[in-house]
Formats: sequence, structure tokens, C-alpha cells
Amino acid sequence: FISRPRRFGKSLLVDTIKCLFEGKKELFEGLFIYDKWNWEEKYPVIRIDFSIDRVSNREELNGLVNYLIDDYAKLYNVEVSGYSVNQKFRELIIQLNEKYKNKVVVLVDEYDKPILDNIDKDNVLEVRDALRDVYGILKPMDNYLKFVLLTGVSKFSKVSIFSGLNNLNDITIDDNFSAICGYKEEDLDKYFREYLDGVDRELLRLWYNGYSWGGDRVYNPFDILLFFSKRNDFRPYWFETGTPTFLIKLLMSKKFFIPDIEHIEANDTILSSFEIERISPVTLLFQTGYLTIKEIIHQSEKRIYILSYPNKEVRVALNDYILKDYVNDDSSEQVSISNRIYRSMRDGNVEMAVKEFQRLFSGIPYQWYVNNRLNEYEGFYSSIFYSVFNSLGLECVAEDITNRGRIDLTIKIDNYIYIFEFKVIEEIEDSKKPLEQIKERRYFEKYQRENKEIILVGIEFSKEKRNIKEYAFEKIK
Repeated sequence: FISRPRRFGKSLLVDTIKCLFEGKKELFEGLFIYDKWNWEEKYPVIRIDFSIDRVSNREELNGLVNYLIDDYAKLYNVEVSGYSVNQKFRELIIQLNEKYKNKVVVLVDEYDKPILDNIDKDNVLEVRDALRDVYGILKPMDNYLKFVLLTGVSKFSKVSIFSGLNNLNDITIDDNFSAICGYKEEDLDKYFREYLDGVDRELLRLWYNGYSWGGDRVYNPFDILLFFSKRNDFRPYWFETGTPTFLIKLLMSKKFFIPDIEHIEANDTILSSFEIERISPVTLLFQTGYLTIKEIIHQSEKRIYILSYPNKEVRVALNDYILKDYVNDDSSEQVSISNRIYRSMRDGNVEMAVKEFQRLFSGIPYQWYVNNRLNEYEGFYSSIFYSVFNSLGLECVAEDITNRGRIDLTIKIDNYIYIFEFKVIEEIEDSKKPLEQIKERRYFEKYQRENKEIILVGIEFSKEKRNIKEYAFEKIK
């Protein structure tokens, strides 16, 4: 079993393995494996691809599997007449084994797509249980099977999907297979040399490299191919192929603190799998490719994974999408506000930047706050600040550590460094002002050697007004 984000070449991997077992020697001439594979040994291959159609219930799922089984029975000219889909699947494997006097290869591509297509619907458990019945056939068929590979985006627990399939080897986070999907740095030099003339390699790494599953870092292959095809235009190609609507809804419902995406500590349990009834935002962020492994810390007999954004594409595009959903606005006005914030920050104009943020918060409809009480949640306001700055491509450090405490948010742009401190207050509350806290803890000392103007900004939010109530700032040379 291997899990990788969408558009990372899982289907190409499945097709390659299919051609190997079918003995299509001519396709591999000049490649590494050409003289290392027994081309005389050929195997019948069943390739189940759940990406060919969308299903919404058990009946449609069984219909799709039934169609695929009948198609392979016709292709290999064998008879299957089982009374159920699972029985027909079992019969197909046995018939192929007997006819070709060889074990069968089963390849399942996008094994989880029927579940992900229905993840926010009431019938998702019904679809999951139907899939579990299909995969449950493989365990008792072990004597008839040469090789089985399942690929997908997510990793559901063995209990929920692969019940009984306890001989499944999960190679998702495995040094030996970390670069099996995606391009390594040397792959670009070897196979794409003619396209690299004039390309800023450091910028290319910043935008599209950075994915890791415990070993070599790899480039997003979809991005690289589109980047060359579009004549070296840096754009979020991978992100634009799918919108993480369910993920954003989950982050909001869990009141997930968006700046935490910057640095998350996780263990094997969090990364390995999840249950539909208890979906962890961190698990989903990792498996869908919005988080990746930046470092592995060996702690006693356990491994701790440090997770963060893989690259600039994901950082900018994801925060842009989060921002639109959090402020409930996808209009040109919201884009204009963001652009004016950028210009204000670039020019050191704090007053103008704050006014634009006030305008942004004022544009959120009252109905949006009903039943969620997000206006009382400090993380909501600071998450919007964080997402705005990241969507603009600025250098952001959330929960910035100093020897005197943590800065809520540090922003770098051109000749300025901004240090933000946020606080949600009651209308009659009288506590230490956020600007005073920055100065008292001397957060600015961390950046005084960078030869830039430092601007300290303290911002107070009102629960009642659902907006910035007061702010103060001070410039330090």
C-alpha cells in the first residue's frame, strides 16, 4: 500500500508495474530494469481503477466493480458467474490462475476515491463498508496472488477498510520508497536538462520542491511538467486542479489555529490513518499534500515528525483559499483589499494596513457568525491576518520563538520587519495592551541585527463589534 497526494504519478506507477508483469519488454528498453527482469514470466493482471467513475452509494459502487470484473473476464476469455460482486471477484482470480497456470497480480488505483467523493455525505459509511467487502476478498486468496498494490490519497485504518488484510505492507513513509513518486533534484538534471536553461533553480525549489515521506525530497511532478509546458511561468498548477472544500470546512469546524500549519509535531498514529467518524485535520492535511515531513526526531523508541508546508505554492495558494472561506468572500473587492494591504505593508504604512483589515472584517456577513461564536476566538482573527500575509507571498513566522516568549506573528517585507501581538478583549476589559507586552518582553531584539526598520504593532479585537477595536504601533530603527 502506498499513499500519495493527487497528481503525484500514482496511476503512472500502477501502469508501469502492470506492463512489467505483462512482460512488455519493448517498453523498457534502455531503462534500468531492462536486464534485471524475467520477461519470459508473464502474469495475468487485474487493474481496478476507481477514478473512472463517481459513485454515491453501495449499489453504484457494486455496479462499477461488477463492470470492471466483467470487462477483465471478457479480456481474458474466462467465465465468471458468482452470485455477488465479491464472489465474482474471487472467481475471476481463481479462473485466471487456472487458465494461465500462474499467480495473479491485482492493482487497485485510487482505492479510496469512492469514500473521498462522499466524505461529507450521510452515506459515506455505507460506501466504506462496501469497499471493505471488496478488499476483504484478497486475504483468503493469498495462494492465488503474486503481487498486490493499492494506491490512494488517504490512509484509512486497517480496521475500517482492510479488516483481515493484515499482510498489507504500508510503504507510504519508508526511506526505500520515499521518491517512488515525484522528481528528485538529479532527475531534473538528467531528464529535463534541455528545459532548464534560464530557469532560476532556487526559485524552482522554493515553489515546487520540498515534499518528503521520510527520505529524499521531491518536486511535485505535475507542477514541473506544467511549468515547462507554460514556458517557465510560476503558478500554483497543482493547487488549481482541485479545491480542498471539505478540508477547509473541517479546519473551521475544529477551530483549527491556521498559523499552526507552520510547525506541527506528529507521531506515527496521527500520520498513518484515520477513521471517518474521527477525522484529524493534521492527518488530512498531511495525506492530501498540504503538509509534509520536514524533520524526523527519534525520541526514545518513538519517531516524532515535524510537519510544515512543502513549498511556496502550497503556502500561498492554501492560505488564499482559507482566507476566501473564512471571510466568506470571493469577490474582486476582497482581492483589492489584499493588494492594498500589501502596498501599505511595503511602504511601512500601518494605519492604512489596519484600515484595510477593518474593512475586511466589516465585510463578513452577520449570519456567518451564527452558531459558531468565532468572534470570541482570538485564533480566528490572527488566522485571518496570517492567511492574508501568506496569500500575498510575504515571509511569515507564526508563534515566533524568542528567549523571552513567543511573538504572535512576524512579517518581513522589503526594508521592514513587523512584529504583531493580538488580543481579544471584552468591551469593559482593561488589561495590559499588546504593544506594551511586545516592548516589555523586548521581542524586537531578535531582529535588530538585520538592518531593517522594525515596526511593533499591537491589535485588540472586540467580541461585540467583531472587528479591530484599537491598535497601536511604534517604529524602531
